[in-house]
Amino acid sequence: MTESTRDSNGTELKDGDSVTLIKDLKVKGTSTTLKRGTLVKNIRLTDDPDEIECNADKVKGLVLKTAFLKRA
Repeated sequence: MTESTRDSNGTELKDGDSVTLIKDLKVKGTSTTLKRGTLVKNIRLTDDPDEIECNADKVKGLVLKTAFLKRA
């Protein structure tokens, strides 16, 4: 059985869910900082259960660690 993708609270995440950031995150390669409380919609799961793919306001093709997310 494959490991399921879970947020920082242990809630299972699925493709298309919305998540909220629980910590300010600097985006590598840009001067952008995603603020705590930012809502990220329509996530995509990856092969790694600790990471998701998404598009944030100013950044496309972003990969985020699930440790910094909670399901919205």
